Amino acid sequence: MQSLTQIKELLEMAGHGPKKALGQNFLIDQNLINKLLDASGVAAGDLVLEIGPGTGALTVGLLERGCRVVACELDSDLARVLRETLCVEYPDRLTIVEGDCLAGKKAMNAEVVEALRDDAFCMVANLPYHAATPVMMTLMTRHARCSGMYVTIQKEVVERFAAGPGGAGGAGGSKAYGSISVVAQCLGEVKQIAKLGPGCFWPSPGVDSAMMGWTRDVEGIGGGDPGWWVRLSDLSQLLFQSRRKKIGGVIKRAVGAGVEMPSGVSGDDRVDGLGVEQVHGVCKAMDAVAG
Repeated sequence: MQSLTQIKELLEMAGHGPKKALGQNFLIDQNLINKLLDASGVAAGDLVLEIGPGTGALTVGLLERGCRVVACELDSDLARVLRETLCVEYPDRLTIVEGDCLAGKKAMNAEVVEALRDDAFCMVANLPYHAATPVMMTLMTRHARCSGMYVTIQKEVVERFAAGPGGAGGAGGSKAYGSISVVAQCLGEVKQIAKLGPGCFWPSPGVDSAMMGWTRDVEGIGGGDPGWWVRLSDLSQLLFQSRRKKIGGVIKRAVGAGVEMPSGVSGDDRVDGLGVEQVHGVCKAMDAVAG
């Protein structure tokens, strides 16, 4: 495990301090790192994807539990430090991919995908805030072998994933409820693990953070059909782009007439007043007409 002193020493090896442009805020509370590891349930032999390993504080915990780790680091200096330290100690179980974890907004880096092969995996990470939503949505909708995600991200983003209409899910209001709420809850189970204040990180970020778990549920609403997941994301996003308008008009402009509304839903409803299962039903009906 890494102390703050050790993190600073590793950054000195990298030749720089924390880079604000890369969202480098290092989690320094070891109890919280252990809490995230425990919540993930990872065990010896499991394949884990880590985005933004930094100096390797979380990586060490994963390796000590016997996991195989694919870690993607954008900072070339820190990637070098990881190769010179942890890769030497764990040459058979740690793969470092240097570069952006995303290839565009909706695809993972090809080198990351190759390193994961076709094995089932989960993601455990202290995610850079700017990358959190696109990374998580890409893994949810385009990578069926991703069984779950256990991450530290901005608290506001956790609230969006967990939100329901009118503040259901503890998110504090319908403004948090949107397409990512629908997709996350249709394809799996969202759970907040812990809240983290700025003091849990070095340097301290200007926002509150939270740990979140998401577990894929192939038996859930829409969870058993990988071919549907991307269309669900696209159609629900289209609906929430006009969240204050009646959905009847929104649907007609998008796919034309002839959409049969699911039970309990009227064309006069607004999408932000519909439950997750109802939004899913509307998207299914739109998809049937759009072909």
